[in-house]
Amino acid sequence: MFLLIFAHPYPQRSRANARLLQAVRDLPDLELCDLYSRYPDFDIDVAAEQAALVEADVVIWQHPLHWYSVPSLLKHWIDKVLLRGFAYGDGGTALHDKGCLWVTTTGGDEHAFSETGMHHRPFREYVPVIEQTARFCGMQWLEPFVVHAAHRISGSELDRTAERYRQHLLDIRESWVGATAAKADAEVSP
Repeated sequence: MFLLIFAHPYPQRSRANARLLQAVRDLPDLELCDLYSRYPDFDIDVAAEQAALVEADVVIWQHPLHWYSVPSLLKHWIDKVLLRGFAYGDGGTALHDKGCLWVTTTGGDEHAFSETGMHHRPFREYVPVIEQTARFCGMQWLEPFVVHAAHRISGSELDRTAERYRQHLLDIRESWVGATAAKADAEVSP
């Protein structure tokens, strides 16, 4: 099962994230948690969020890039939900071996994320903090799905990107289910 943690502070103004979400929200075995809709006061139900994480096979963090990181409510969710004894530390194995997919949109195009571009660094240099968050919790990091220049790409390109996102999740589900079944068989076989 996929658990999609959607964190867009202004979803009514979203073009790209809204289209990406529309492309996958009807997938079987996908649970959607729209953080800004669910927790407008930032008062997170930690037990409910942890229970959803336990049930998930793959966790997706989908959001626009904010100051080279995650929006504030997703950062707050990470701080409140991924606790010692649950997600890391002694006894903190609840997320071990679950997949983690980072899906993000950027305002800058690919050139903007280069040594000669506006941000002076390639996008891959902004990945480690998010990746390490997942890895610290024992999760398996999946290659991020990034949409650059999200507010400027054409409608047809955005539609193609949304379909690639949907197919990417279907491919992950197929490979994850196969790997999980093989692992379960190996654990049962004498």
